[in-house]
Amino acid sequence: MTKTTAREEWRAHAMVPVAAGLGYATSVIHIYGIGPYFGPVAEQFGWSRTEVTFGLTIATLVQAVGGVFIGLAVDRFGPRRFGVAGLLLLGAAFALLGTASGSLLQWYLLWALIALAALPVQASVWTSAVASLFHVSRGMAFAVTLCGASIAAGVFPLMGTYAIARLGWRMAFSAHAGAWLLLAFPLIFLFFRGRYDRGRKGAEADAKATAADLPGASLREALRSTIYHRLFIASLLFTFTIIAIVVHFTAILGDRGADPLTAAAIASFVGWFSLAGRLGTGVLLDRLPASLVGAAVFMLPVAGCLLLLLGGSSFAAMIVASALIGLTLGAEIDVVVYLLTRHFGLKNFGGLYGGVLAALSIGTAIGPLAAAQIFDRTGSYEGFLWLALAFMTGSSLAIGTLPRRHEAFAAH
Repeated sequence: MTKTTAREEWRAHAMVPVAAGLGYATSVIHIYGIGPYFGPVAEQFGWSRTEVTFGLTIATLVQAVGGVFIGLAVDRFGPRRFGVAGLLLLGAAFALLGTASGSLLQWYLLWALIALAALPVQASVWTSAVASLFHVSRGMAFAVTLCGASIAAGVFPLMGTYAIARLGWRMAFSAHAGAWLLLAFPLIFLFFRGRYDRGRKGAEADAKATAADLPGASLREALRSTIYHRLFIASLLFTFTIIAIVVHFTAILGDRGADPLTAAAIASFVGWFSLAGRLGTGVLLDRLPASLVGAAVFMLPVAGCLLLLLGGSSFAAMIVASALIGLTLGAEIDVVVYLLTRHFGLKNFGGLYGGVLAALSIGTAIGPLAAAQIFDRTGSYEGFLWLALAFMTGSSLAIGTLPRRHEAFAAH
């Protein structure tokens, strides 16, 4: 079999990671886009930060439970049908948050709807399509795809803040979701497809071949591996802290003296620097041991948290902190997904990534809630930032102790 070069892969499939990146950005609108709404909703109904944040916890816990099953379904049926339909459902569910009536039960039911809509558009949908088409340049292709979260972190807080100022928070939910889908969905519809999404006959023929022909470990082998256990722990600890920081970042900056628009502008640096982090990490992953790359970038937010804790109301400290947090936010999933494919191959990628996604979802669910609870009890996010230092150091150690050599499936 003739070996394909990185240039040939990009010439043939360049738009797939771009479309997948836009899909991934849309799939996290309820995570990266909700921050500006917490304050107005809580103020409108007299809710605490913990009460209003618990809706996000519901959504991500459902994703933790359902992620493995969706991953297995993607392995069987291909990612396109899940991604295209799921994005429309998620956009509609996000818009419906504007119908909140003041009843906590109704608020949580709206978030349960988001939870169901988000299931078919989880990260494994977008990354599995890219992994099926890119081999030599997989690290960079993943980086481009996962830049979607960077775009989300950079654009969604500003979109939400602007829409709230102009339309009020109720109409802002619909405007936010509608404007983004109008921009992103056409490209996703036209260009997003994996190796096994090419026409019914081809897809059926390829689907029969996937289980037998794709290289990779069995589910049993992978789930018993200490490598998989460490990836799970690193994902759990890191997302517990980093997502909580991102979700509450505008509030953290506001507590340190920034007005809402300034806080949103500084928070947007997280997204823009995460673009550099993702692309830079993609280059490094194709050239250096992934475990060392991951261990290094996972430590960057430690410095960012220290700046937030010790920098007082300095805008310079806030900006540098957002940059450091963004550089890591641009790398953590890239590292985990890359290591997963290199150590365990593609045969059961969707199912295995669904398991890691459970850790990511649990961390995403509990972290923002824990930060809100600490704020409600102490009137400050300082205690959570100290906790974040410890957890991020633990995740760095879990990644750094992985084998540095590529395993049996590295070439595939």
